[in-house]
Amino acid sequence: MNSTYIQSYKHDGSLHRTWTAVDVIEESDEKFVAINENTRIFESNNRSWIAREPALYYLYKHQYYNVIAMLRNDGIYYYCNLASPSLYDGEAIKNIDYDLDIKFFPDGSYKILDEKEFRANKKLYNYPSVLEKKLRDEIEVLIKLHAQDLTPFNLKENERLFRKYLKED
Repeated sequence: MNSTYIQSYKHDGSLHRTWTAVDVIEESDEKFVAINENTRIFESNNRSWIAREPALYYLYKHQYYNVIAMLRNDGIYYYCNLASPSLYDGEAIKNIDYDLDIKFFPDGSYKILDEKEFRANKKLYNYPSVLEKKLRDEIEVLIKLHAQDLTPFNLKENERLFRKYLKED
């Protein structure tokens, strides 16, 4: 699997977002690591846009999150989506988006995003309480991984992956 799509769905199975032509640069039993550069992203409302900066995607096979490391002039920003574990079905890497997000800034601060959307969709899609607990626990995991400078938040690892991609490009 070299170039593929990433497709994110909602809890009811409807398509939420599609990333076109991401390059998978590593895969293990734990995760896919993909990179995009000038990738078109399609939203469920038919809006589309092109990602403005190169980004690494850590799509975990067993955790309820994925992480996008966005390389910008002032540092790396991390956008973490609380989502089902990702799988590849021969067509795309797929997961279910559960609305909650956390963004880490280059200065080490972070912000939890989309609580209101999560509460609304929890009612709309009838998320089970065990799922909400799992997602809340995963937020704590992400905060700890970031504080300890561990993958996917390790600068040296991210630099290695960006260099690997540039050599293959």
